[in-house]
Amino acid sequence: QELRPKSLDIKQEELGDMVEKEMASTSEAIEDAVRRIEEMMSQARNESSGVKLEVNERILNSCTDLMKAIRLLVLTSTNLQKEIVESGRGAATTQEFYAKNSRWTEGLISASKAVGWGATQLVESADRVVLHTGKYEELIVCSHEIAASTAQLVAASKVKAEKSSKNLLRLQECSRNVNEMAANVVASTKSGQEQIEEKDTMDFSGMSLIKLKKEEMETQVKVLELEKRLEGERVRLGELRKQHYALAGTYDATEDGEVKPAPAPRRGILKKPPLAQKP
Repeated sequence: QELRPKSLDIKQEELGDMVEKEMASTSEAIEDAVRRIEEMMSQARNESSGVKLEVNERILNSCTDLMKAIRLLVLTSTNLQKEIVESGRGAATTQEFYAKNSRWTEGLISASKAVGWGATQLVESADRVVLHTGKYEELIVCSHEIAASTAQLVAASKVKAEKSSKNLLRLQECSRNVNEMAANVVASTKSGQEQIEEKDTMDFSGMSLIKLKKEEMETQVKVLELEKRLEGERVRLGELRKQHYALAGTYDATEDGEVKPAPAPRRGILKKPPLAQKP
């Protein structure tokens, strides 16, 4: 809800100021995220050792690389945004350009907010993982969200940019780099989770036959409960996505800032099956 543009509450002449404010706020959030990760790294070295220290360092290093990639992405996006305004406003002022293209401006603001929010959430999830109070899955989901937000920011910038723009090419390259670094966070998180789980594997060698049978039955009950819960959560996720798409709307922005409904997907042409060969 916070990421949705508050266009009804904001005068059009204020949109330009808000773009600059949000881009600056996103940069500040990323800088703060980098500092927090460095602090977590120092804390991890003081409070953990062995396998846990190795896992924490690998995860935090991958998070640092991702933050650096996002920082470069936001910087390049800011440069491209200035280029778009300068080449498209003509005799109009910057504020008038943003007001004339208010829907595009709101999309840019929303995308910038999403990137900054994703970076903040990633750091908070990493902090909880290092302190052993969070879940590794949170880091994976945050990485996916950052990749999606990056694609949104590139798409919002690409609408108004010249195809031959060097800043656009740099932005697309930065986007690929962010996706690669996000994938590294996912990989390091999964491998670290496997290492920790292997280390904490229970030893059943000292259990009696009755004790083993009891543990086996209890585990079977948990498996059934988790499977049922997983099915329910998948249904809930599907409904949430439907509501998200309904609120976001299925519109494609045109070059002049207007919108048009997205074309319906074509159905595949049904081909006749080949005739059987006669013997």
